Amino acid sequence: MKLLALSGSLRKVSYNTAALEALSALAPDDIEVVIGDISQLPLFNPDLEEAPIAVLESLKSALAEASGLIIASPEYAHGISGPMKNALDWLVSGEEFPYKPIMLINTSPRASHAQEALKEVLTTMSGILVDSAYVSLPLLSSGLDRDGILADTALCKSLTTGLDNFRNEIEVLSRNVLTD
Repeated sequence: MKLLALSGSLRKVSYNTAALEALSALAPDDIEVVIGDISQLPLFNPDLEEAPIAVLESLKSALAEASGLIIASPEYAHGISGPMKNALDWLVSGEEFPYKPIMLINTSPRASHAQEALKEVLTTMSGILVDSAYVSLPLLSSGLDRDGILADTALCKSLTTGLDNFRNEIEVLSRNVLTD
């Protein structure tokens, strides 16, 4: 199973990116977590939707190949980070996104406004939010990077439980599609 993971933070030392890197390291051998890059996407402009934009085509291709999408994104001024919203705006009209199972990771439990806004946008885009896979990690001001997260048993348990629940839901959804 291949999963695409996107961080809504462009910071070099990002808790969101570190959480995704840790999740990728914790994934069992039969799950590949591919961390995508949204940092080079141009600002969304509907006039450019038909233009060949290599980074956008790469993102769409990775999403099409993925069985599910994992998003870890910070909250800025009670909203979705600009880079994440920009990426979603580029993906909204594509055929790769609808009905894609989605796992959310929140690295700051205080950041509830952006999570709710993100859920609203993803639902509007016809994504399937997997609530049982939602992971909230208290990383804000922790100073933890990927290795620090991997050294913390409780954080690892949260990530692996979320990933297990996500895999199980994707398998259920796949079986339901096959029987419909």
